[in-house]
Amino acid sequence: MKRIAFLLVVVALVVGVAVCEEPPSKAAEGKADPVFGIKIPAGYRDWKLISVAHEAGNLNDLRAVLGNDVAIKAYRDRKRQFPDGAIIARLAWIYTISDENNKVFGRDQSFVAGAPTNVQFMVKDSKRYAATGGWGFAQFKDGQPADAAVGRTCFACHEPVEDRDFVFTHYAP
Repeated sequence: MKRIAFLLVVVALVVGVAVCEEPPSKAAEGKADPVFGIKIPAGYRDWKLISVAHEAGNLNDLRAVLGNDVAIKAYRDRKRQFPDGAIIARLAWIYTISDENNKVFGRDQSFVAGAPTNVQFMVKDSKRYAATGGWGFAQFKDGQPADAAVGRTCFACHEPVEDRDFVFTHYAP
């Protein structure tokens, strides 16, 4: 009888801790970028694909660029300026050789997405972000916003493509 009572107490404690403790991915939800106040948009992984890229050099990553419905419509309509409400997401992973695939091919030719590096967002709000071309920028790693020093560098990097509304990625339908 003591064993059963002890076992019930242990089970109750384990369940209590599991229910009360937030999983790491949920704990980060709602945390905003410190410079632009941007949060990770709900459902962004279900947005439509704009393009993919391999960034070589020091970054050496694979990227998928996604857009919400407002951004996709602007791309498809070939608008030079994105309307307010457009959001562009850039997901990045380490560019990794696939030994498994290369065994099948018989030579080194296959590269795949490895570990994720970060996710970035551009949010168009011409009033709120007037000082940065109408765009707010945010970067997250493992659901946590990057520090303010990182966020302050985004616009300067995008300034050379002002003629494309500060957006690097072309639409690849």
